[in-house]
Amino acid sequence: MSGKHHNKLHGQIEPNERFKRSVGGTLKAIAGHVDLEVHFSSDRAILTSGQARLPEPPRALSPENAAILRGQADSLALRVACHDPHIHARHAPDGSRARGVFDAVEQARVESIGARQMEGLAGNLSAMLEDRYSKVVTGDSSRTEDAPLDHVLSLMVREKLTGKPIPASATALVDQWRGWVEELAGDSLEKLDADIADQALFARHLRRVLADLDVAEDMGGDPEDSDENSDDTDEGSNEDSKQDQTSDEAQSGEQQEEQQAEQSGEDMEAGESESEEQSSQDMQDIDDEVGDDSAETTQPKSYGRNEPETGYKIYTKTFDEVILAEELCEAAELDRLRGQLDKQLQNLHSVVARLANRLQRRLLAQQNRGWDFDLEEGMLDTARLTRVVTDPMRPLSFKWERDTEFRDTVVTLLIDNSGSMRGRPISIAATCADILARTLERCNVKVEILGFTTKAWKGGQSREAWLKAEKPANPGRLNDLRHIIYKSADSPWRRSRRNLGLMMREGLLKENIDGEALDWAHKRLLGRPEQRKILMMISDGAPVDDSTLSVNPGNYLEKHLRDVIEEIETRSSVDLLAIGIGHDVTRYYKRALTIIDAEELGGAMTEKLAELFDENGRS
Repeated sequence: MSGKHHNKLHGQIEPNERFKRSVGGTLKAIAGHVDLEVHFSSDRAILTSGQARLPEPPRALSPENAAILRGQADSLALRVACHDPHIHARHAPDGSRARGVFDAVEQARVESIGARQMEGLAGNLSAMLEDRYSKVVTGDSSRTEDAPLDHVLSLMVREKLTGKPIPASATALVDQWRGWVEELAGDSLEKLDADIADQALFARHLRRVLADLDVAEDMGGDPEDSDENSDDTDEGSNEDSKQDQTSDEAQSGEQQEEQQAEQSGEDMEAGESESEEQSSQDMQDIDDEVGDDSAETTQPKSYGRNEPETGYKIYTKTFDEVILAEELCEAAELDRLRGQLDKQLQNLHSVVARLANRLQRRLLAQQNRGWDFDLEEGMLDTARLTRVVTDPMRPLSFKWERDTEFRDTVVTLLIDNSGSMRGRPISIAATCADILARTLERCNVKVEILGFTTKAWKGGQSREAWLKAEKPANPGRLNDLRHIIYKSADSPWRRSRRNLGLMMREGLLKENIDGEALDWAHKRLLGRPEQRKILMMISDGAPVDDSTLSVNPGNYLEKHLRDVIEEIETRSSVDLLAIGIGHDVTRYYKRALTIIDAEELGGAMTEKLAELFDENGRS
């Protein structure tokens, strides 16, 4: 390559590298952590323990793109500098809707602190917000229960704290709800400004704002109030209580730190409706401990003889469906979607394939070979011939190859098909499921791939039937389920391969009712003849269905999920494990793994399956 040509290429790349170094250095300086690692990738902005990841800047970097990226970096840096995850976890509401608003306003607080001190930083954050809300479809419902409070309240609080105008792309949204918010909570909102630098006091006043806006029913008690009462009666007892809570708060606080940083730096993509945006927000409820005590119920003595006594109701099953993937889409369309899936994930495909091949070697080794050592006859154990030299009186050692019992096994992969999985997470989940199915099939392990979502947003025909019946109280689950069979256990991989492309179809992914989906997949497994049954759940958030939660307690779906999990884990022979993408599933499942990035899914799935098969091999 000529020096002239080399300099030309160098000139194209070098400015971006200098820009990235500048952004990374500024991020560390604002955060006050020189050891913070800053990386750039093709994915969204996110903050994890000791690392900040930002989107790779485009080659032709415009001033607008540069400001947006700087705004994302500033947002992450302020999160590190001005936010205490332990305080946040202690004051955060219980229910998912109140929690989502609380999280969004706390991010507005930390960003406002920086914007009030540095004008340039304020401009960067404004560019980031303008870009974010230009991509968000929020809907235009006139019902107060449908108000996108997380967006509206965080923007209004930011406006009051900084004096900066609402981003132009979000003005219509805020104007639609401003009068209602100010009428109910105007006085409480005015008090937030005085406590911007004190996170605990700010959180307490924010809880009052949420109470004024009628979301107090799923907020839980005020931890500060209980602390004050305890101080008045028994200060020593209060100290003991705080010590007992330290470990749990630290763990949930760290998880909350990671998830909220993802919220702050994320460029939210356009969704299909307001409900999809709410589902995306619910991904962040990783330390929501609603229902821990109330989820305890009396369980039947054996699974299958009686349904769990959970108090969970279903208004109607008339409109539910269990459907084959090929029935939802024409063959030609499935082929096109499958091609789109393969094209998107060419690099990931090779990585997951290597992991799957490693799993295959481990499984085949368990199936075919095993040795008994230190026998008096058999094949000479050449590895121990040195004993003859060191001790001539020691007898020769022999070994004998034996067949290892490898019980018939079936694996079900149950994939969350909710709106918050839209984009890269669902693409990665489909690819990993596809490659694992092919790998396990080579090892004579049957695989079933299932998905779960709803047929409609906000209830569908079930809700319409409830409205026609004049809204009877306590209707229970109020939406139309859609359970999808992408690959049955008895169907060979080559016949089902293209079905997984359906997950890429626009409009398929809606809301998620996890408890019923898990129960459905489990019952399908119980009907299988194989000796060992494994069920793997892949999800990125707590159960969310706006229609059901609007007429039932805030933890209604989550409580049912906990009941189903406990029933399977304590009464069933099925091995249940779960992988959460950016969502803490370890608080639900005994066997579980939480990953921050969907890119880690392939490794997590293969490793968890390998652990289960290794347990089988040792038994």
